[in-house]
This record gives sequence, C-alpha cells and structure tokens, in this order.
Amino acid sequence: MILPLEYILKRDRIIVITGLIIISILAWLYVIYLYRQMEVMNMGALFFAMPMTPKWTSTDFILMFLMWLVMMIAMMPPSVAPLILLFTKVNRQRKNQQSPFVNTSYLFIGYFMVWGGFSLVATLLQWLLQQASWLNPDMIITNKVFGSIILIAAGVFQFTPLKQTCLDFCKSPLEFIYKHWKEGKKGAIKMGIQNGIYCVGCCWVLMVLLFVSGVMNILWVALIALFVLIEKVSAKSKWISFFAGALLIIYGVLVIAL
Repeated sequence: MILPLEYILKRDRIIVITGLIIISILAWLYVIYLYRQMEVMNMGALFFAMPMTPKWTSTDFILMFLMWLVMMIAMMPPSVAPLILLFTKVNRQRKNQQSPFVNTSYLFIGYFMVWGGFSLVATLLQWLLQQASWLNPDMIITNKVFGSIILIAAGVFQFTPLKQTCLDFCKSPLEFIYKHWKEGKKGAIKMGIQNGIYCVGCCWVLMVLLFVSGVMNILWVALIALFVLIEKVSAKSKWISFFAGALLIIYGVLVIAL
C-alpha cells in the first residue's frame, strides 16, 4: 500500500518534533539536576562541579566541557527546529522524486558539532578565568570591569552587520536551504555545520553573558534561550536585537559606574 505524501510528511513532522522535544527535555533535566546538586553540595564537593582551585585535571576539563555542551543542547533545539522540519519535508519530497533520502539526524549532528566547538572554547575561557581567580564558586566573574566589558561588548554586537547577517540566515531556513543545499549524508552534515556557524555567529556573545550572570544560573539560561528563540521567529527581530543591545550597554555602564 502506497501512503499519500501528505500523510508521510505529517508523520515525519511528528517524529522530528517529538525527537527534538525529548532531546531538549532530557538536556534540561540534566542541567537542572546539576544545578540542584551544586546548590545542595556547595558545588565544590561534586565531582562534576567547577574545581575550586586553578588546577584542573583532564577529567575536570572533560566534565566542564560536557556541562557546556549539554546546556547548548538544552537551549538550541527550539531555534533550529524550523530548519530541521523544512529539511525533513524537502528531503522526503526529493525521495518521492527518486532522489537519495538522507536521515535528518545528519543535519542535526552537523549543527551541534559547531556548538560542540563553541562549548570547547567556553570551557577554555572558563579555565582561563579560573587561572586568574576571576570566577567565584557560583561561576560568576568577580572582576567588575571585565564583567562590564562583556556586557557592553554583547550590547554593541547586537548592532553589528555580522549579527544581522547571521540572524537573517538563522531566521530564514527556506533561504538557507535554497542557497546551501548539498546532496548526501556528508552534504547534510555540511549543511548542519554551515547553519551552526551562522547560529553561533548570531548568539555566541549572548552565551558568554552566562559568565556575568552565573554559568549555571537556570533563570538566565532559560531567558537567553527564550530570547534567542524570539529573535529567530519574530518579524521585528532587528528591533528586538537593537533594544536588547541598548539595554546591555546601559547595564554594562551602570556596573562600572555604581
């Protein structure tokens, strides 16, 4: 029995959405678990918590990297969902036209390979800040000037052409697929990497703000994830970015002044 294309597309959509929801929920549950355990055990007593001395072991580094990666996996699926759903639809239609079918997971893997690279850089930055004794046990920058510089830089970045260019590609999955479509499994991975680069280019400064608010501050993690999603789905994303940028600059100036 040959199923109608509309039914198959609907089934694929349900499968993809369900998978993204499960992945996101599991990641959020793990992040919340770490946060609650760190609160109960005062962070330093946990094997996966931030080392309380500048000296890190290789295990410390790996566990901190995994913490950052899981946070990114928790935060980003809602934002990349439109691209993944569109890729699934186009891919299924191409299969019906006798074109090779590629599992959507390859696109997803390529996307989070880039965020894995970001997580590695964030872990290195955290290690450097720890070496300089600029992080307290709550993973918050203790140097007020450096913290304000991060806030102001994040605010200024919201107004830059790089931010807007990356945001345009992130919020327009149809345009991205039209311009960057590649065949095969390797092609899907490359597409995921390309979109991931645009996404990191759009959001990396916002993620660095976690060093100001607290790397494991669940409220700020959720707020940043929500803001990233709003930026990518709103018709007025440019003005939302500018408004947020202005607020960050003002906040950064106040941190120095007060």
